[in-house]
Amino acid sequence: MSRNDENAVTCSHEQESDILQQFFSRPLFLSITIGIPFCLFKLLFGITLIRALIDMPSPFSSAGWIVTAWALTDLIMNIGREVFDILGRPAPFEYCTIAQAGRLFHMPMVFLAIDTLLTFIIICAMLWSGWIATLTTFESYLWYGATTLNLISLSLVALYNEIRSLH
Repeated sequence: MSRNDENAVTCSHEQESDILQQFFSRPLFLSITIGIPFCLFKLLFGITLIRALIDMPSPFSSAGWIVTAWALTDLIMNIGREVFDILGRPAPFEYCTIAQAGRLFHMPMVFLAIDTLLTFIIICAMLWSGWIATLTTFESYLWYGATTLNLISLSLVALYNEIRSLH
């Protein structure tokens, strides 16, 4: 193989790699595989809280409605990010309400990480409390779908990054 052929193969590989990297970092991919699944986890937690706390005094029973509103707002924001991405325009807002608040402090990514932490806490609370077993069949399928999208995409990106680092 000549030097020019080697350069062409390397260049082709780098272009394919760049295309995949760009795809993995697009708001469309991030919303579908992270943002929307996280919204579903929050939404299902909010619905579960409403059911569990229905007979509690008002401040407690309101918690479920607050989490549900938070989840729906974040879902709208993620869908909005997808639409802006499809249109090829930057979104004027973040993926979620907490990251949007982070813009006020010029740290949306730090606040996005806080949102991620809170979502993981919600997932753990659902699992360890046993509330996961109280989901309806449809809600369970939403949970399974969100988990599948999130974990498989995370694995694909990690695998891609490892393969890319070999070259």
